[in-house]
Amino acid sequence: MGFTTLNTNALTFDTLPKKQTTKQWSVQLGEPEQGKGLAKPEKGKFNTYSLEVNNIGNDVSSIEVNMFRNEPNSKTKFSLFSCPSLEGEDCNQRATSLAKQLNDGNPLRYKNFLLNEKATELEVEILWTQNSNRRLLKETFIFTTE
Repeated sequence: MGFTTLNTNALTFDTLPKKQTTKQWSVQLGEPEQGKGLAKPEKGKFNTYSLEVNNIGNDVSSIEVNMFRNEPNSKTKFSLFSCPSLEGEDCNQRATSLAKQLNDGNPLRYKNFLLNEKATELEVEILWTQNSNRRLLKETFIFTTE
């Protein structure tokens, strides 16, 4: 009789920060900011991380950042959040103001977010338009356990 061993790897990183870059973007997954009112990891449920996005390429007209995690035994990915809108501001306004922020050299920072421990992959999707071309562009950054 044979035994089957199931390996499950929770999305935890031994070494942070983890950084990926392209000609346009630098995306860094790091330790979360700690403090009053910020989420704390809960063993067996979720971990906390930070994410920083920098524009290292051409100026952009608009940008949207979406984050997804996977779920074991599913092809579906689950959104952590998307279109971070402020009260009274729609997604298009937010995309334009984020573009200006990034063009001015100020990164987009998610200081502390939750990620389910069952996840083995974090996908960061960046959608943007450039000033000279209104065509939507996309790059995807995938962070996995090693």
